[in-house]
Formats: sequence, C-alpha cells, structure tokens
Amino acid sequence: MNRSWVMVGVAVLMMCGAAWGQQTYLYDDRPKIAVNGEAVVNVKPDKIVISLGIETSDANIIVAKQRNNEILKKATAVMKELGVAEKEIQTDYLSIEPRWKNEYRNEGFIGYFVRNTIVVTVTDLAKVEELVTRVLQAGVNYIHGVDFQTTEFKKYREQARELALKAAKEKADKMAAVLGQSVGAPINIGESYSGSPWWYWSSWSGWGYGRGQSMSQNVVQNVQGGSGEMSETIALGKISIRANVGVTFELKK
Repeated sequence: MNRSWVMVGVAVLMMCGAAWGQQTYLYDDRPKIAVNGEAVVNVKPDKIVISLGIETSDANIIVAKQRNNEILKKATAVMKELGVAEKEIQTDYLSIEPRWKNEYRNEGFIGYFVRNTIVVTVTDLAKVEELVTRVLQAGVNYIHGVDFQTTEFKKYREQARELALKAAKEKADKMAAVLGQSVGAPINIGESYSGSPWWYWSSWSGWGYGRGQSMSQNVVQNVQGGSGEMSETIALGKISIRANVGVTFELKK
C-alpha cells in the first residue's frame, strides 16, 4: 500500500514538471509594443424612448387609483392619436404607498400615493415635442427619462471599432519609428469596455424632480411636469458611439 502511494506521488511530480516545462516553453520573449486606439462615430438618433411618470394621491385608495387610471387613459389616447403603435406603449412600473407625516410612528396619515410609469417608443421624431407637451397637459407628472437611440447601433459600433484599430496601428508605427524600429504582426488584440460605449449630446436639458431613471444609449434627463408647458424645445443632437481597443504588436529592428 505504501509503495502504491509513493508511485502516485512520483507520477504527480512528473506531470507537474511537464506542465511547468510546457509553460516555460510557451513564454513569448519577443520584443513587443502595446498601444491603445480610440475612435468616435457621431450619428443622428432615429428612435426615442420616453419614460413618463404619473402620481396621484387621495385618502381613499380607490379614488387615488381611479385618478391614476384616468390620466393613463388620456395619455395613451394622446400617443395613439399621434400615431404611436399600441405595442410601443408599455406600463413599466406601478406602486401604491401609504404616507404619514411621521413615517416612523405611522402618525398623521396623508393618503395613498399611486405611481405609474409608462415607457413609449417614438420613431416619428418630428412629433416628440408635441407628444411630451400633450401628455403633460393630460396629467402626466414626470418625465423620468428621454433616451435617444439608433436602430443601427451595431453597424456604427463596428465602424468605430475599425477606426480604433487603425488608430492603434498608426500610433504604434509612429512610436516605433521614433525608436528606429518597425511594427510587425499583432500578437494580441482586445477591446476595452470601461465606461459607456456611447453618450448623447443635445441642447435640451431637463429640470426638476423625477422618481425614476432609465438609461440605454444616452444620458438621462429628469423633468417635472404639471403645467403642460416646456421652457425649451427638445433639440435632437448626436449619439456619439465610441470604441477603445488595445493591441500588442511585435517590435522589429
């Protein structure tokens, strides 16, 4: 029995030695240069996702919910009237919460607060401003987010990635030339995902208070409604889609 254990131990040591030898053999000691390349592609949005909030309250929970449903129906009717398909209108969040002046002791009952969130996708961008104005007039309280998107994001991301790779190669060539050397074949290629791969710029800015946020392809805007008026026009800007790559090239004399 003891002899068997000795033989197993020897076999394990031989395997470990073989693995270590293989790792040493695979070590790449070629001279290398590692660089990063970044590129940005600016495109116009062709789709906007708007997150709307409805909040109603009453001492009677049934009344509070009925008021919320009435505003929801009016807002939905406005969207359909402006040509938004029913499948593009979705209820995303619903909550009913009792509130008290003293939340810790549950004293001084204020009423029941019903909150509902609607997410609407608009592809006719010329109607966005009218839609926002009219749903606020219908009783919507908040605009939690205005998300500008492109339906061809993948295509533009690939364009940005290609430009980033070209930028990395150009940087490597210039750096190597300063040292009197040249760049060979790429040894390793990777893509960095630090931060968001896109950001949005527009002259429109939000104000006020919103209870929820949503983010997909752009920055979030929180806007409080109620008066049915907006102080600024929603001006479409650009979605900037960026790519960042890291490439290691062989360095030659």
